[in-house]
Amino acid sequence: MKTLDLQEIRKQLDGIDREMVALFETRMELCRKVAEYKIGTGKPVYDGEREQQKIDAVTGMVEGEFLKQAVKELFTQMMTISRNYQYKQMAESGFQTEHTFKPVKNLALAGARVVYQGVEGAYSHGAALKYFGPEASLYHVATWDDAMKEVEEGRADYAVLPIENSSAGAVTDNYDLLMKYHNYIAAETFLTVNHALLGLPNARTEDIRTVFSHPQALMQCSEFLNANRQWKQISVENTAVAAKKVLEEGDPSQAAVASEIAGELYGLKVLSSSINHNKNNTTRFIILTKEAVYREDAQKISLSFELPHKSGSLYNILSNFIYNGVNMFMIESRPIPGRNWEYRFFVDIEGNLSHASVQNALKGISEEGRNMRILGNY
Repeated sequence: MKTLDLQEIRKQLDGIDREMVALFETRMELCRKVAEYKIGTGKPVYDGEREQQKIDAVTGMVEGEFLKQAVKELFTQMMTISRNYQYKQMAESGFQTEHTFKPVKNLALAGARVVYQGVEGAYSHGAALKYFGPEASLYHVATWDDAMKEVEEGRADYAVLPIENSSAGAVTDNYDLLMKYHNYIAAETFLTVNHALLGLPNARTEDIRTVFSHPQALMQCSEFLNANRQWKQISVENTAVAAKKVLEEGDPSQAAVASEIAGELYGLKVLSSSINHNKNNTTRFIILTKEAVYREDAQKISLSFELPHKSGSLYNILSNFIYNGVNMFMIESRPIPGRNWEYRFFVDIEGNLSHASVQNALKGISEEGRNMRILGNY
């Protein structure tokens, strides 16, 4: 048998590739006709049962596990491209993802009542002041859940909640609250976090035995705190609550990790400043409202969706962003209560609900995923 040299092999591959491209073009033309049919009949683009039948059929045409897996991946990709092409055709025919959001020039901030969790001096209080200004009508509640309830039941116009920190990561409890309540993200603001160790006016660092703070603040200052092994670290609702607790209990062996502003507010002494190890530590806060509105110049969208627990489901859903040129900023997962090993995903993407590319991506996710919710465009 004659042995082919490398150039001859490449020449034959080039010929096969030309044939494959021509066949692919023919296939995509047929996909366009499928889209026309589905537009006319109102059938959804995604048909999971049909796609699985196709995968089973083509993998049955080859022998060996390697080729079976390779053919499966090849046709999965082609069907993903086909779906996105069909979504594009449907969008051009006027089909859009249904949503209740209304565009506005500006958010209604004048005279708004704003709720935050904790007490005065908490970082949430600082974030509210930063976004709404010192003249805003601010008030506080005990928990993040309470803050969301205040908005949903109409007692507050806006709530300010932390959603992620640059060093400690996501505030996972608040992702769960986005599902529990039907409030919408209308804006975001960022606050630099600078923790201090605060004690009573007569306290000395060498006498400290107990340190109170929010769990994330303790984590953000772990290098400093863990260097003092005699200190017992105790979690409380937030950093300002920790400062208030130290003042009220009057024990010089107790200290709080909180902002220096909280220290001034509660008459505490700064025992050590800037104790968080990440000096660029920043927390992102979201501004929530009951109204499904978005600014016309909004450039970020938050959404959630659920996926079945099977191989490739996340990859396939994210392809809707890839093929529509939509940039993804963040993805976070949370377990779905009562459904073992199934997850809800939270995603932030770049774009505006009026953009065609975003419409196409959301159309695909709504059909291929489960329980998709647009959480806000801001």
